Amino acid sequence: MKSYRIATLIEESPLNQKVEVKGWVRSFRSNRFVALNDGSTLKNIQCVVDFENFDDAILKQINTGAALRIQGILVESQGRGQAVEINVDQLDVVGPADPDEYPIQPKKHSMEFLREQAHLRIRTNTFSAVMRVRSALAFAVHQYFRNNGFYYFHAPIITGSDAEGAGEMFRVTALDPKSPPLTDSGEVDYKQDFFGKETNLTVSGQLEAEAYALGLGNVYTFGPTFRAENSNTSRHLAEFWMIEPEMAFYDLNDNMDLAEAFIVYIIQYILDNCQEDLEFLEKRLLDEEKQKPQQERSAMPLLEKLEFVVSNSFKRVTYTEAIDVLRNSKPNKKGRFQFPIDEWGADLQSEHERYLVEKHFNCPVILYDYPANIKAFYMRLNEDGKTVRAMDVLFPGIGEIVGGSQREERLDVLKEKIAKLDIDEKELWWYLDLRKFGSVPHSGFGLGFERLVQFATGMGNIRDVIPFPRTPQNAEF
Repeated sequence: MKSYRIATLIEESPLNQKVEVKGWVRSFRSNRFVALNDGSTLKNIQCVVDFENFDDAILKQINTGAALRIQGILVESQGRGQAVEINVDQLDVVGPADPDEYPIQPKKHSMEFLREQAHLRIRTNTFSAVMRVRSALAFAVHQYFRNNGFYYFHAPIITGSDAEGAGEMFRVTALDPKSPPLTDSGEVDYKQDFFGKETNLTVSGQLEAEAYALGLGNVYTFGPTFRAENSNTSRHLAEFWMIEPEMAFYDLNDNMDLAEAFIVYIIQYILDNCQEDLEFLEKRLLDEEKQKPQQERSAMPLLEKLEFVVSNSFKRVTYTEAIDVLRNSKPNKKGRFQFPIDEWGADLQSEHERYLVEKHFNCPVILYDYPANIKAFYMRLNEDGKTVRAMDVLFPGIGEIVGGSQREERLDVLKEKIAKLDIDEKELWWYLDLRKFGSVPHSGFGLGFERLVQFATGMGNIRDVIPFPRTPQNAEF
């Protein structure tokens, strides 16, 4: 007798054969029909129990949330809603669930309630669908880079540098918080700390990835990153995962080519391999949208939005061109933008990015050549002296999804930029060394994985696309 995952059992449907399945009870109707799910598919397998063949003590343990092992004959279903079902011969309650305490009942629960039950919410259709799509996206990321000659590089989690320069980092220390050692000036003496210096959780693996790209050629990181930004919004997490490729001998055009090809590949992968889950999530989103005012509804259904990305070439537009478009747009002239565009140098907001994608160009957009003063120190300065070789990929419904640049490979220019920003060269001595020893043009970008999952699943809150969200005042699980 073969033990099956439910997805495989439904697909293969070995009729009139004895099979075994294991999973958790979604519902138990009429003391006869068990809906069992094991997480491999949205579909439950209906298991038909002849209660005369089982003790009441066993039947009383079959409650929502209980874990069962079932053996029986797979037959064509006599009822609606499923093609096959199991006539149960043997039933074992592996793990009972108290019906008075189990919180995930077969009814609709709010997202807020499910966040309070993050250890159990994976047993709902919504979260099992989201996490299967998340898993498929992660696999596609690795597959794309593997197929294209990239090496997977593990960037350090603990770092002494702030790659983004924002200063919003979590400190890592082994010092006694009540009585840390102090310097003569009364400040904490981090020379006596575990690492002999002040260290933090990383905000990006980019700087270290640059070092490895300048030896291996093409590398990528895919790991956790951290921001101590006190933002309690639907778009922010304190712990999130980042995909960061770095490529030697790539200029900005090469970088944009790669970003487009990469994103199209991984979106196409889930369209090809996650159809059932995406259709469910689209229906869920459409039902949710009906409760919103017309002006707050999404411009496209989920599947149409994903097809929009893979079927349209990305439009490449300079920041300067985009500012002209936005400045002369109807929303800007009629005061409909929350952040009006008045002059060159403005930092674009999500409403501006979405207008460019959804209204003006009607395709994904890559903006490039941004003002230097709104971008990071490591981006290559253009010949005009006021813009840098930065690029952002903009998507419908979300705005920026990828940010990247050609890196500044010229030692003298990089040192000038560091000096202007009052960054201590000693903190970046090894990064500057990369410009002294065999420096080459090189580029890379960062893609926040949770933002990608949010885009791909249509979930409205980024806390619902990561298993256990870490946000201000929340590290419960």
